[in-house]
Formats: sequence, structure tokens, C-alpha cells
Amino acid sequence: MKWNRFTVKTKTEAEDIVISTLAEVGIEGVEIQDKQPLTEEDKAQMFVDIMPEGPSDDGIAYLNFYLEEDADKEAILKDVREALDDLKNFMDIGEATIEESQTEDKDWINNWKQYFHQFYVDDILIIPSWEKVKTEDRDKMILHIDPGTAFGTGMHETTQLVIRQLKKYVTPNTEMLDVGTGSGILGIVALKLGAKHVLGTDLDPCAIPAVAENKEANQIADESFDMVIGNIIDDKAIQDQAGYEKYDIVTANILADVLIPLTPVIVNQMKKGAYYITSGILDVKEEVVVEAVKAAGLTVVEVTHQGEWVSITARKE
Repeated sequence: MKWNRFTVKTKTEAEDIVISTLAEVGIEGVEIQDKQPLTEEDKAQMFVDIMPEGPSDDGIAYLNFYLEEDADKEAILKDVREALDDLKNFMDIGEATIEESQTEDKDWINNWKQYFHQFYVDDILIIPSWEKVKTEDRDKMILHIDPGTAFGTGMHETTQLVIRQLKKYVTPNTEMLDVGTGSGILGIVALKLGAKHVLGTDLDPCAIPAVAENKEANQIADESFDMVIGNIIDDKAIQDQAGYEKYDIVTANILADVLIPLTPVIVNQMKKGAYYITSGILDVKEEVVVEAVKAAGLTVVEVTHQGEWVSITARKE
């Protein structure tokens, strides 16, 4: 199915009022394209290590809305143009021109699957749910992973760095806390390696169905991997739910700017002798994370690299 896309050219300062005007004539769900710089609050919500420089703000905004191919676009556009003309009588909204184009109705949720195929992390085979295990691989440790809309296929260097550390430190008695669990891949690896129990935390509610599906695909007992949604950094209720001095391993495959405030908090969840395995760290941020780890009273035991990414493993003495 194709959609008709209509783009209204206006001014950034008029975005909100134009969107409200479109809503009044039945247009809902508007896509905004402009060059306004991000606020500090916006940046804090993005969990991005290095923010690229954006283009300078030219004061122009493009507002896209979509109509189904069989919609009465002439009648709708007539209403839109009349509403914009009325608005022009009260304020400067720029050109308020409307351009039309077509776009395919793509399955954005599933399109990424064409790029995700089975692969190895050392001797562990990670395979998506829609592919079959080859005969020669049936004696390997196999992880069936489908991230859905949550992060974590295992293909990224940061995930692989943590998996290699888990292979070193997981024991049959391991209680593990996985912060930012996403698809649950790290928790499932730990359980496959023999860990006793995993608690995963994530900010995104999509992690709950993703973890549930991946547990089922890997025949992981439901009670061996629990999930909590919330921010363990500053939410006391989440910290209490996780428990204190309880975990033998804490994993956090998150970006450096999140690891820095997380580390002094998460030491309270760790047993004496527990390992803190972090990743998601660009090499240019290695030193600041090492400093944060040491400042929290942990001893760095190993730093590993893959490409431009770093994993830091520390121990609570």
C-alpha cells in the first residue's frame, strides 16, 4: 500500500500553531523536520556519547502528514489550505506551501530482519528465530534471539565483549543483575552458562515481551529471569526491588554517560567479591569510566577492546 505524503513549509516558531490548525481539520500525527538545536534536556534523554554537530538553524520547518492512497485528498487539502490561509491573517507562518509525494507502506518493525543472520561469538552460536540451526552446529551452545523492538541481537561489539567476560566469571551460584537488559541476551547467555538467576532492568517496556519471547525460545525457566521496568540510577523503589548486596555479577552494556552515574549506585547491589562488567564505552571515554569505577571503590581487573569499543570489568573487594 502506498501513502500520499504532504509537506507544509512553515517557520519553526509557528510549528505548534500550524500543527494545532492541522489537527482542527482532522490531520493527526505530524512529522516535524527542522534544524533547531537540541536542548540540554533533549540530549540527556538520548543516551548518546558523542553528539554530532548539526546544521545551523535556518528558521524553516517542514511538517509532513500522510493520507491513505484512497483518501479524498482534494477535499482534505481544500480544508487544510483554507485553515492555513485563515491563520496567515493572524500571524506569520512563512510560505505555508504544500508539496505532495508518495511513500511506500513499509514494515519498519520487521525490515531489519533481512540484515540479521546467525553468527558466532567465539564458540556460541547466536541465531534469529526465523533461521534454522545447521546440522553441524547442533552440538554447540545455541542462543535463539529475536530482539523485537528492544535492543540486543548480539551482533554489536559491545555485547560480544560482555559475553566473553561472562564466560570467565559465571558460576552455578551466580546471581546476576543486568542493567539495560533489552532483548535479554546477556541474561540468557549467563543462564545458558549455568547462572542461578538473573534480574533484568530496563527503561523501555518493550523489553518485557522481548525477554519473555527469548526465554521461551531458549527454554529458559520463567522464574530464573525476572524483569523490572524503571531507572535504577535514581528510583529508590527499583533499587529496593533489585535488593542490596545480592549479586555476584552486574552487567551494564550502556553508554559511558549513563555508566558514570550508575556505578556509584550499583555498587550497593553487589556482594563483596562481585564483578561489574560494563561495555558500550567508546575508546575516547575509557579513562572517564575507569575513573568513575575506581571512585566508586571498585578495583579494575580487566579492560578489553573490540574495534572502537571498550569493556571494563571491575571487582568489589
